Amino acid sequence: MVSERGLQVLRAIVEDYVDTREPVGSKTIVERHAFGVSAATIRNDMALLEDEELITAPHTSSGRVPTDKGYRVFVDHLAEVRPLSSAQRTAITSFLEGPGDLDDVLARTVRALTQLTGQVAIVQYPSFARANATHVELVQLGGGRMLVIVVTDTGRVSQRMAFVRDDFDDADLARIRAELGTLLVGRSVREGLQRIADHLAASPATGAAHEVATAAIVRVVAEELDEFRQDKLVMAGSATLARLEADFRGSIYPLLEAIEEQVTILRLMGEMVADEKGLAASIGRENEPFGLAEASVVASDYDATGSRARVGVLGPTRMDYPTNLAAVRAVARYLTRMLEEDESSR
Repeated sequence: MVSERGLQVLRAIVEDYVDTREPVGSKTIVERHAFGVSAATIRNDMALLEDEELITAPHTSSGRVPTDKGYRVFVDHLAEVRPLSSAQRTAITSFLEGPGDLDDVLARTVRALTQLTGQVAIVQYPSFARANATHVELVQLGGGRMLVIVVTDTGRVSQRMAFVRDDFDDADLARIRAELGTLLVGRSVREGLQRIADHLAASPATGAAHEVATAAIVRVVAEELDEFRQDKLVMAGSATLARLEADFRGSIYPLLEAIEEQVTILRLMGEMVADEKGLAASIGRENEPFGLAEASVVASDYDATGSRARVGVLGPTRMDYPTNLAAVRAVARYLTRMLEEDESSR
């Protein structure tokens, strides 16, 4: 059982190691922290922390570094989520304020977060399965190319190219647009997909040009709506891993691979358990099932018109947890407020 002073010694070791990247010794703790006891007493506390596998000696020196278990105890019991400075809050505002669709807002969100934390920033798209399509637009570009635009009530705007056999006059184009509107507008993504499937099943393989074109466009819309239902991430700051490579005991390749493929990080983000404040952390070996045993992820929930998702950062276990937790919480709150204001203005 670790004493209260032992836990405070653990806090000092974590904070000093994150700050200096150097193993922390008893003399350093006495000099930098006001414990009011001798170095010998601190050494005894450190020995007990080592027995509990909360700290370890990286080599034969007297200094100690936190273990993954030590970081977990620090985050759960000792880390105080610090308020952001006015400069940090201004940085968030300057990145996120201004008009834009959801794709643009989330792209700006990860840029803001990686600038604040120096880590890889991750934002999870909210699930759009229950979103309603509010508008379908067709823009004829010539040469048999048709730009299909679908807008939902969550602010998601999709644009995808459909290739049809011929260009159409205004009357045929209006007829196709009306048919798509009847299928989709005012209906949920889930219902729209079902109606599209029924429509395609009932459509003849051949027929009038506008019928063949409508079927081709409807298939493109179905592909896009199906993507709406799938989990998706936006990330920024992957290059920071090269700068932080010294903090990883092994290769950073598994992290780069996970970032590129997204599926692993999506699963990890989905399985993290948040506390009562909506904050979650998954540290080091806790991520071993995902092949990311040398990385940590901290995240916060945000709300997108009733659908919850997460924003977070990924980096080495030697990270500034209090600052990173504060950053993801602040960004998540700002993002929630922006999406709520956007929803109320429509």
